[in-house]
Amino acid sequence: MQSDLRVLWSPDVMTKQLETGFVFVLTNPGSESALKMEVKMAGLEWRPGYQRRGFVTFKAPDDVFDAEALTVPLACARRICLSLGKHGTAEAAEAAIVEQLGAEALIHHARFAERRMSGVSGKAAKRIGEWIGTVVELSPDEFWAGAHQHEHFLSPHPAGDPGLVMAERSPSRAWLKLEEAVRFFGIDFGKKDIVVEVGASPGGVVLALLDRGASVIGVDPAKMADVVLEKAVASREDAPSDRAWFWHCRKPAALVGKKDLGQGVTWFMSDMNQSPEVVLKECARVKKMAPTLRGALLTLKLTDLSDVQRKDEWFKALSEMGFGAIRLQQFSAHHREFALLGMK
Repeated sequence: MQSDLRVLWSPDVMTKQLETGFVFVLTNPGSESALKMEVKMAGLEWRPGYQRRGFVTFKAPDDVFDAEALTVPLACARRICLSLGKHGTAEAAEAAIVEQLGAEALIHHARFAERRMSGVSGKAAKRIGEWIGTVVELSPDEFWAGAHQHEHFLSPHPAGDPGLVMAERSPSRAWLKLEEAVRFFGIDFGKKDIVVEVGASPGGVVLALLDRGASVIGVDPAKMADVVLEKAVASREDAPSDRAWFWHCRKPAALVGKKDLGQGVTWFMSDMNQSPEVVLKECARVKKMAPTLRGALLTLKLTDLSDVQRKDEWFKALSEMGFGAIRLQQFSAHHREFALLGMK
């Protein structure tokens, strides 16, 4: 497969513009079919081509892709790159990137190994609009070169993988999901935030938020880990104003009332083992009780990844709650899950 690359220059902004006949997409292994379904749902007319675990190529419907193709919000895509072709060595793939982006270009590396499409440690992208190269190793003699522009709501890390290692103190993998969401979406939690999390036990998300200075109301009848109870308060009314705190609301989510929330709630989060409909219903209920809410971050757990075709329904539900910026994304830490973000 050839890259069919064209290089243009825009004299007005002095930035390189690339056009190519193919893109490749990095995804979680097992999500390839859901990714192609998303592409079809979006009416993109991209033609699926070569595929390996965690790696899918598409041919342009009108001969060429340009940078605009890289901004399509595909939830199953951790990275979309304009393809610069297949190569036999990493060095050859890097050379193809340097030829188009220049010797100073930041080059990310990704590798399929141990049933994961993983990023290889490297510098994170920093500048919006910056062209980044990616070398993908699919086997010892198969390397693909690609390029993308860094944008908002796009992971700055190689292959969309921040390379997180779960903190030893964390009681659950939910810690990884929150930490990846913060990095992917660029969310800044701090001491002014009060977060309501439903399905909080045993406390992975709670711990990550407390460490970032946010206070948390954890809604869950189940027991919380000792590491988060270290900052627990006896009641919502006892919450201090000079430090991050945790209050365990030991109720089912459906029984939480306005008094339980108190004043100043800024975020709603959910890691419940419930359907997206139930999770969104609880989010809407909390939104009505907490007018200061500015964001929602929901982990949607799907029995079938093909349910991603219902994302327009989920977006509509958040839009009706007053959220303007909405994004659905599968992270490297996810299995049959997606993160649904809504922000005012």
